[in-house]
Amino acid sequence: MSTLLDSFHYIMKNLENLNELDEKQVEEVSRVILSGNNIFVYGVGRSGIVGRMFAMRLVQLGMKAYIIGETITPVVTKDDVVVIISGTGETQGAILVAQICRRVKARIVSVTSTRNSSIYRVGDYSIVLKTEKSSDLAPLGTLFESSCHVLFDCMIAKMMEMKGEREEDLRKRHAIWL
Repeated sequence: MSTLLDSFHYIMKNLENLNELDEKQVEEVSRVILSGNNIFVYGVGRSGIVGRMFAMRLVQLGMKAYIIGETITPVVTKDDVVVIISGTGETQGAILVAQICRRVKARIVSVTSTRNSSIYRVGDYSIVLKTEKSSDLAPLGTLFESSCHVLFDCMIAKMMEMKGEREEDLRKRHAIWL
């Protein structure tokens, strides 16, 4: 086999770990997100990129979603939900954001691959994504980031169902589908 196919199979096998998630817990987190006045998303590096994709879908779902750290992001309040993404659960920026959000009593959803990490412990709702060890086939945080992306897309599908929305409803809110 080629490295390309080996990598593909390694990553796809890791995504099967999503089958082990507690569906009721993920549905509860989806409800919490839907209940937020504003939804804020925070992640660093590639976790931040995955977070941006999630925030974009939330906007297309008709929600007010923002990326923490952008210049036009409003202040977080107690009526908001903050989604913090950190594979290690120890990213310093994520910990600082969580501490600030805790002070204003915003609800915190943490998504990590590390149970009992700082980010896991600070979350009102914490999702742990089981990932295999990184390797040359999926270096650094690839497995966590890929799992997180798929999880968020599945949560969007669930939230669409909860809101009675269909793809055409989201398309109307898509920037290039005028």
